[in-house]
Amino acid sequence: MGLYQRWRRLRFPGLHACGLHTAAVPTPPHWLVERLGLFEELWAAHVKRFKSLAQKEHRNIKITLPGGQKVEAVAWNTTPYQLAKQISPTLADTAVAAQVNGEPYDLERPLETDCDLRFLTFDSTEGKAVFWHSSTHVLGAAAEQLLGAILCRGPSTDCGFYHDFFLEKERTIRGSELPVLERVCQELAAAAQPFRRLEASQDQLRQLFKDNPFKLRLIEEKVTGPTATVYGCGMLVDLCRGPHVRHTGQIGGLKLLTNSSSVWRSPGAPETLQRVSGISFPTSKELRAWEEWREEAELRDHRRIGKEQELFFFHKLSPGSCFFLPRGTRVYNALVAFIRAEYTRRGFSEVKTPTLFSTKLWEMSGHWEHYKEDMFALQPPGPQRDHPTSHPTDTLALKPMNCPAHCLMFAHRPRSWRELPLRLADFGTLHRAEASGSLGGLTRLRCFQQDDAHIFCAPDQLEAEIQGCLDFLRSVYAVLGFSFRLALSTRPSDFLGEPCLWDQAEQVLQQALEEFGEPWQLNPGDGAFYGPKIDVHLHDALGRPHQCGTIQLDFQLPLRFDLQYKGQAGALERPVLIHRAILGSVERMLGVLAESCGGKCYACQSQNKSSALLCPLPPRPLWLSPLQVVVIPVGPEQEDYAREAQQSLQAAGLVGDLDADCTLTLGRRVRRAQLANYNFQFVVGQKEQSKRTVNIRTRDNRRLGERDLMGAVGRLLELHDSRVPNAEELF
Repeated sequence: MGLYQRWRRLRFPGLHACGLHTAAVPTPPHWLVERLGLFEELWAAHVKRFKSLAQKEHRNIKITLPGGQKVEAVAWNTTPYQLAKQISPTLADTAVAAQVNGEPYDLERPLETDCDLRFLTFDSTEGKAVFWHSSTHVLGAAAEQLLGAILCRGPSTDCGFYHDFFLEKERTIRGSELPVLERVCQELAAAAQPFRRLEASQDQLRQLFKDNPFKLRLIEEKVTGPTATVYGCGMLVDLCRGPHVRHTGQIGGLKLLTNSSSVWRSPGAPETLQRVSGISFPTSKELRAWEEWREEAELRDHRRIGKEQELFFFHKLSPGSCFFLPRGTRVYNALVAFIRAEYTRRGFSEVKTPTLFSTKLWEMSGHWEHYKEDMFALQPPGPQRDHPTSHPTDTLALKPMNCPAHCLMFAHRPRSWRELPLRLADFGTLHRAEASGSLGGLTRLRCFQQDDAHIFCAPDQLEAEIQGCLDFLRSVYAVLGFSFRLALSTRPSDFLGEPCLWDQAEQVLQQALEEFGEPWQLNPGDGAFYGPKIDVHLHDALGRPHQCGTIQLDFQLPLRFDLQYKGQAGALERPVLIHRAILGSVERMLGVLAESCGGKCYACQSQNKSSALLCPLPPRPLWLSPLQVVVIPVGPEQEDYAREAQQSLQAAGLVGDLDADCTLTLGRRVRRAQLANYNFQFVVGQKEQSKRTVNIRTRDNRRLGERDLMGAVGRLLELHDSRVPNAEELF
């Protein structure tokens, strides 16, 4: 089939009737046709070369399956998919990729030597990553063929995928146009186009992508070897490491979700890109189930909860920042106070460091080289404004992290081994230049605070300190009611320092994880540029993952800042640095908590069911509640005593409000308090006033009866300070 005929076959009937704002491309762009023609030439040569190699290298190899079973295969001939069919037709149908000796591998790629083989399905984290990465290729193909888009990047995420692409003439994609693009994606998926893996030389890569400046830049920056892989799928050809599903027909359900802008940062002026995100599943049934789940999740969106419960809001005049109202600030402060109490118990010292630094500091730390595009920089006032230069030493930058400042604090005077481990904690405000398209309520901000801490310790203290960090993490998450999983992220391609130091650091973290006793997984190449790390993914009430905490080992900053202490033998020695956060961004954690325990019970209507789905949220615990107690006088005669009860609560450090609106009946005011989600209501009538008692009810209308006022306040304070999740039951 010719290229133009293939293009015509993939056109969606009635597309022009949809009124696409960006205007569909009537014929395939010349560069798309040329690129596919070159790929087909390279593919034909690849097939011929591979066939010759398979004949020349023909030999039997042994494949070890999970559980230790060994099977025979033929080198350069047998594929993982063929072995999956021998094991089980169901496995062959559900497998999305393989792992060969722990490395991701295409199912249709022949095995080359003896190896350990594992199959990945959509049920696994690794399988979802492969599946969603394949789906973003389908989205890229649709954007090219429908819009003439110039593709930039298209990764999988923890909950789906997105693709960034460039449209000429300042075109954009509107939300109303997503269904059109989605229908083209579905048509391409239904065509069951195979994914074809091809290794190409750097010259061939530059020829394939000569009309795509973004890919040429990636080739220049990322392709360090003589070859790299590209994948062909239908008319799409893309630079990609892989692996992918066998063919697009395995994508049974696909939905596009959002459109926004993003920025491609380059040495020249940044380019504005269009970002489209989506989700996909092996079957349409799974997609429908996800859509029902999403309806529930949208009702729990922290931005909605924050507005309805007057906790916080956002404003276009301060993009990427949050305005915390009095109620939200109460919750924020309660969370910070919790961590501060743990700091005291665990031997941390809280410090405060500046917000604005010369970029000389970030050059010393290495962040300027790796992170400057994500920092807010500004020119200082004075004579330099009349004689501007481009040299970074003339520039100031808002800090995006605290670690370099803590290194300065360690180095400001001589240190002794007796001071170690030195644990410095900092709630200082951080600023990061996040792209506008990536901002998302409290989960991604430009201005935020972290429960950031850095531990300077001797090498022989390292393992104990890592264990202490892991225990700190487990203790805090247990109180917050979160489960979590751990991942060890190892040396990336752009790492700093000596490989032997990285090997030592990774070994220490792995040993600590094994002794900790919780399950963990390996993320090769996903470490920070200055050291390996333990990433912490917690799961909220809906089972969604969030990366909040982290434990990072760093041998580089002590070298860069020449940090030293006098050891027991009197010689100068170098400390090891641990970066550690439990909550991570306090704002992000508040967003997760708001969605996990917003304290409401919403009714959401399913598309496929006539009855409402009740979506109960776990109750917000007393110590994190912005609405702890409301005092309700029966009549005007009890208002003074009610105010006295309110003041007693406030004097004890509890949140006490008053509802003295006697235009409403007592029953309506009690109901209003329960709907507002007050943990407790103190009702006071003539009898309670005379006996100096309160009649107590809970938010779920449990009647706890009459209690002495001061005794009730004392009991609430005890439950608050112990941070129990069920104060209403324990009262």
